[in-house]
Amino acid sequence: MLFSELVAVSAEVGATRSRKAKTALLTAALRRLAGDELAAGVAFLSGEPRQDRLDLGPSAVGGVEVAAADTATLTVREVDDVLQRIADVAAGTGSRARRLALLRDLLGRATADEQDYLRRLVLRELRQGALAGVLTPAIATTADVPEAAVRRAAMLTGDLRRTAVAALTGGADALARFGLEIGTPLQPMLARTATSVAEAVGELGEVVVDAKLDGARVQVHRDGDRVRVFTRNRLEVTSRVPEVVAVARSLPLQAVVLDGETLALDGQGRPRAFQDTMQRFGREHDLEAASADVPLQVRFFDVLHLDGRDVLDLPLRDRLEVLARAVPAALRIDQLVTSDAADAQAFLRATLEAGHEGVMVKDLDAPYEAGRRGAAWRKVKPVHTLELVVLAAEWGSGRRRGWLSNLHLGAYDPDTDGFVMLGKTFKGLTDELLGWQTEQLLARQTTRDGPVVHVRPELVVEIALDGLVRSPRYPAGLAMRFARVRGYRPDKAPRQADTIATVRALHAGELPPPI
Repeated sequence: MLFSELVAVSAEVGATRSRKAKTALLTAALRRLAGDELAAGVAFLSGEPRQDRLDLGPSAVGGVEVAAADTATLTVREVDDVLQRIADVAAGTGSRARRLALLRDLLGRATADEQDYLRRLVLRELRQGALAGVLTPAIATTADVPEAAVRRAAMLTGDLRRTAVAALTGGADALARFGLEIGTPLQPMLARTATSVAEAVGELGEVVVDAKLDGARVQVHRDGDRVRVFTRNRLEVTSRVPEVVAVARSLPLQAVVLDGETLALDGQGRPRAFQDTMQRFGREHDLEAASADVPLQVRFFDVLHLDGRDVLDLPLRDRLEVLARAVPAALRIDQLVTSDAADAQAFLRATLEAGHEGVMVKDLDAPYEAGRRGAAWRKVKPVHTLELVVLAAEWGSGRRRGWLSNLHLGAYDPDTDGFVMLGKTFKGLTDELLGWQTEQLLARQTTRDGPVVHVRPELVVEIALDGLVRSPRYPAGLAMRFARVRGYRPDKAPRQADTIATVRALHAGELPPPI
């Protein structure tokens, strides 16, 4: 298959919003790939090279300037071969120059569109929308196998490329041969968002309600004395979390795969700021001092394997019984089994009062589903809202080109009668709102600074956010976390927006979210 065909498909996938259309485009592309191109083709369509490391950063890739070819001649196989040769360059004197020479030669054989794609592919900066969630049904359709079988194999292997090759060359029988391998991270089961516990309980019936901890999700694999810890993105972090390793080794069992959350607690057993947990979780050096200063705790909520037996296909109620036998209560997340929405609501309230961010409501009859947001798990996380003032906006790119998109937002400061910037967001904006917003902001324009349009602080917008973190980037020393637009408030004057004092109280935990 010509590489240019794959580049064209990628562009088409990125240009459409229809999931059905994306799947159809990817299915057609997969059918054109030869057997020895499958692994590379699936990797490219998912937005990354097949090779784990190429050791070429943005400055190196951006510094290679070469005239583009007039005619597309590169094949998928040739591109993958060159990338493998780059990956195979041994470290040492002159290794960077050899990698760049190989890249320069490849780019010299590529058309302009192929060059752009290759640069972003090498840097893993492709954003064409052909992610695993869309490739999975395309693989299933192409191979004529159930989508659930593809999802399950991808979960077990943690490798969609390997799964695709098995499905497309061996069908359902090849997929069925995959099993859980201790030490190989699985794609985690994810949750949909529910607006309330009443909604979740009403739809699922008898459920288990888990406290939702604001920490870092971890998957812990133990085989004898060997322990490996992975993040939700399947990155190994064993060396960073000695506390979690020690806990896993302390369990009276031989082999286990556990799903859980790690976080830092204060002296009263309440969660420390999310930022503290993540800074400690990301620490790679001076771990003894870091562990003494910010020790991590781990709490488990699911089990996928125990002492030679895979249990991920069992209903959750059975997995919880296995978990209770394997892990003491002190190391398990607080849970409530109920079919009563009022009891679930009371559990949510208690969880929030304990300083956690919400609850997970789970169907007791569901197996552990491959890494997607299935209907069996529902996330209920009451959110904070702030009414802030738009201070500036940035011109959008891609399909938002021509619209003012990324909003600069500030809280009111009565002491200065001014506004203190807290961060930016472009999330939650519909096309209709983008058009209205662009017109309104341009009418209030004061100055421009490159792509940034500064405006008179007159428009108030309601923002939902998951909290605030410390940040030296902004004047208040705080920044919003996961901010998204709920809507404009034309009924509010700028001085009626939330004050910086309110923002600081929210960060200090003095203002719990509404239930």
